[in-house]
Amino acid sequence: VQLQASGGGLVQAGGFLRLSCAASGRTFSSYAAGWFRQAPGKEREFVAGISWSGGMTYYADSVKGRFTISRDNAKNAMYLQLNSLIPEDTAVYYCAARGGSYYSARSRDYDYWGQGTKVTVSS
Repeated sequence: VQLQASGGGLVQAGGFLRLSCAASGRTFSSYAAGWFRQAPGKEREFVAGISWSGGMTYYADSVKGRFTISRDNAKNAMYLQLNSLIPEDTAVYYCAARGGSYYSARSRDYDYWGQGTKVTVSS
């Protein structure tokens, strides 16, 4: 499956963005999926995961209550709503997919990656 992330941009602290991940090539509903991010000089870190059906979600503590992951399998798409953004959220955000029903917080468990979309939060 091929993934294409979009929706990043420059936003002020307290603002919001909605990231999208478009999937093509195979039936997206066959995959669990997630969002990761990588800030300059830091390692890639897990942000949120979602099961193949969308019925189960999981968040990193740093974004819990501010970010919401969702998916629309009919549209072969996944989303990440980012609210109450803070400068520490500045990073390149990547969408990823893995075979099977359930997400993982480990990047090495994902088989497919999008190219990333940059989010910059100004103070």
